[in-house]
Amino acid sequence: MRIRTVDAFTDRPWTGNPAAVVLLEDSSDFPSDERLQRVALEMNLSETAFAHPLRDDPGADWALRWFTPTAEVDLCGHATLATAHVLHGDGATRAAGGPVRFRTRSGVLTASTGPDGDITLDFPTAPLTRVTPPAEVQAGLGSTPVAVYDTGPLGDLLVELPDEASVRAVTPDPTALLRLPHRAVIATALAADPAGSGYDYVSRVFGPAVGIPEDPVTGSAHTALAPLWSGRLGSDVLTGLQCSARTGRVRTALRGERTELTGSAVTVLDARLRVDF
Repeated sequence: MRIRTVDAFTDRPWTGNPAAVVLLEDSSDFPSDERLQRVALEMNLSETAFAHPLRDDPGADWALRWFTPTAEVDLCGHATLATAHVLHGDGATRAAGGPVRFRTRSGVLTASTGPDGDITLDFPTAPLTRVTPPAEVQAGLGSTPVAVYDTGPLGDLLVELPDEASVRAVTPDPTALLRLPHRAVIATALAADPAGSGYDYVSRVFGPAVGIPEDPVTGSAHTALAPLWSGRLGSDVLTGLQCSARTGRVRTALRGERTELTGSAVTVLDARLRVDF
């Protein structure tokens, strides 16, 4: 079985968010959940994506699932971008001829590759509901929030901090964050110098509940970040910097109930699994 590792939301190797991509091109179904989880655990990346072609589905081209080292997740941006990058690089007919459509646990998601190689994902916009900050947020992030939002089906807690320096300074307490009933916690703030830095807002994402202490670049989180900051800044098109150790940039375009996420990707590993899958 062939496995590719792709650094997503970056144009340089060793940055962005690495995802493993497994294309089951000769299959019409997925192996058992246990087998998929074992491979994801072995890869030990934020997500491993598994996809197989759909032969008789007029609404989608590929079925796509995502696994962290410990759990399957409902939505993942960087591994979707990585999968589209692999399909485009392989010259797969259904990817090369236009947008590729993925059937997922979050509905049909599309990925379009531009002439410069950048990939744009079409994802559902996360609805934001302001909530009273749980005590675990300040304990988990070590910073007093300005505001906290529930993200509905996305399953994350979006936490606005006072400034960019506060986001960069977060040293998370996983024990406190694990007490929250959420997939992950997104910490965010406005950029300190948007004109000089080239990005409008910053973020970091912590997901110990799904086996990810800190996610390097989280595409799905930007479906919540886009409506927050677009509403605040009065622009539908923005650029977010996820200021993890690896860093990565996500260009967002708010389109009502959908959000477009655009970024680059680089393949860094092409290997074969040498044991029975």
